[in-house]
Amino acid sequence: MCRLFENTAGNPHLPQKEFNEFEGETDMATKEEILTELKEAVVEYDEDGCKEAAQKVLDNPDVITPMEGVMDGLAAGMERVGELFDTHEYFVPEVLMCADALYAGLDILRPHVKIDQEGPRASVVLGSVQGDVHDIGKNLVKMMFDIAGWEVYDLGRDVPLEQFVEKQLDTKSDVLAMSAMMTTTMLGMKKVIAMVKEKNPDCLIMLGGAPLTRDVANLFGADGYAESAGNAVSEGIKMISSLRKFQKGDVPE
Repeated sequence: MCRLFENTAGNPHLPQKEFNEFEGETDMATKEEILTELKEAVVEYDEDGCKEAAQKVLDNPDVITPMEGVMDGLAAGMERVGELFDTHEYFVPEVLMCADALYAGLDILRPHVKIDQEGPRASVVLGSVQGDVHDIGKNLVKMMFDIAGWEVYDLGRDVPLEQFVEKQLDTKSDVLAMSAMMTTTMLGMKKVIAMVKEKNPDCLIMLGGAPLTRDVANLFGADGYAESAGNAVSEGIKMISSLRKFQKGDVPE
């Protein structure tokens, strides 16, 4: 067998594809390989690598979907970046470069993510609270709501607290979602919740971000908590469903 490969490798007339098949190689990448490339490209802030890996997702539709590439590849890579930031192995400059790599891949994959036109026609106002310029997680959550067919009002990052209140009252959105990446800025969420609930008690408020936990969200008076972009929409749907049942008087005794 070794002699066969030696002779084959030395034969200039044998097509490379056939030689690769002898070696057990194929041009098709596995899902795990593509996801690993996406994650590593984000962590290593490699924009070109992220673009190449994202293109592999599109080139292998029978292996992986664009949504899987976004959530299990790009977003998972950014979660690792968050861990590195928490342990002081990465600092703000590295995080921003990682975000650039993530967006490079996202620009390629997002147009191919199927939007659910049959999804619930709900609406959400969202943004990163005042003093917080981090919007990577918020942007992923926005994309998830877009894909689910929600009407999204994105206020961006470093949003003044009063602006959350004004926009929610103006749009009468079903949900107000706020994110924070720092313990100092997350305290502003409690103030917004108090202001909104005073003027519109029926507004549902969802919180998310690295320093948040469900217990903290409950303590602040929020109606829901999203531990990741992936479950933000399902959490929003559950919140709205619970409210409508309550309004109809259909609540368990």
